[in-house]
Amino acid sequence: MPHLVIDYSANLTDFPQAQILKDVNAALCAHPEIKEEADLKSRTNRIEHFEIGNQPANRGFVHAQLRLLSGRSPEAKKELAEQVAVVLRKHTPRPAGVMVQLSVEIVDMDRPSYVKERL
Repeated sequence: MPHLVIDYSANLTDFPQAQILKDVNAALCAHPEIKEEADLKSRTNRIEHFEIGNQPANRGFVHAQLRLLSGRSPEAKKELAEQVAVVLRKHTPRPAGVMVQLSVEIVDMDRPSYVKERL
């Protein structure tokens, strides 16, 4: 915990995966809700096959999902979502003629059922 998954459409060919992961990890680890930086696991997924609405031509997306153990305040969740969005806004490519949709979602993970071990 926490887990950050960033999905992006394949038509964003210059999506800077490594830089985004580096910057978003730095931003999140600076937040007081992230107690130990080694707990943050981040990754990107390039989505090859996607549809956006009924007319997907010239449309793309970036969607980040930050999964956190339950119990955080709505204010803390909003701050964390905005920190992720700031990094995505800064680095997401904007190809000419392509409408890019950016979204960030915070998801609560059920504490009693979450299992984590360091081996």
